[in-house]
Amino acid sequence: MSGSTGAPAARGRRELTYAVLLCLAGAGLAFWAVTRTWSVELTARGSLPPSRHARTGAELLPWVSALALVGLAGGGAVLATRGRVRRLLGGLLALLGLGVAAGGGYGLTESGVSRQWPALVLVGGLVLLAGGLLTALRGGDWPAMGARYERRPGRPAEPAGEDRPAVERGTRDAWEALDRGEDPTVR
Repeated sequence: MSGSTGAPAARGRRELTYAVLLCLAGAGLAFWAVTRTWSVELTARGSLPPSRHARTGAELLPWVSALALVGLAGGGAVLATRGRVRRLLGGLLALLGLGVAAGGGYGLTESGVSRQWPALVLVGGLVLLAGGLLTALRGGDWPAMGARYERRPGRPAEPAGEDRPAVERGTRDAWEALDRGEDPTVR
């Protein structure tokens, strides 16, 4: 028995798992970090204490949170696609990661902004970029979802026998049609 026959399939499943986890972790980290408070502005109000206005990264750079959410959805979509579509999706995820990382880098250059949250957005964008590149480069060879629930073209349903009672005939035929993989509601 050769151990090499299952190795490419196992490697493909492992790479698929890594790519999906990279995409989801990177986009999730970026989305979480962009929703944290990045800056606090104090406004003097005469003899009253100054008013505080906290601003999140999503308020300062709203497009970063949108890109991170699309990255989360794309990470899940990697599982549902195959072949060229999966590779194209990987390229899109890489571009999304690049955009998220650019937003984090831009946040790091702004004055009056805390450094840890934009840095985490930058890291999340780079992780999303890595997952997207892995999918774009290697995704065409990975396993796809099974076709377990897709209807196979088959022979037409057989008419029910007239020797059985109508109630039994209807339910039994419905169950037998389901066993054959046919939809009993389509007649």
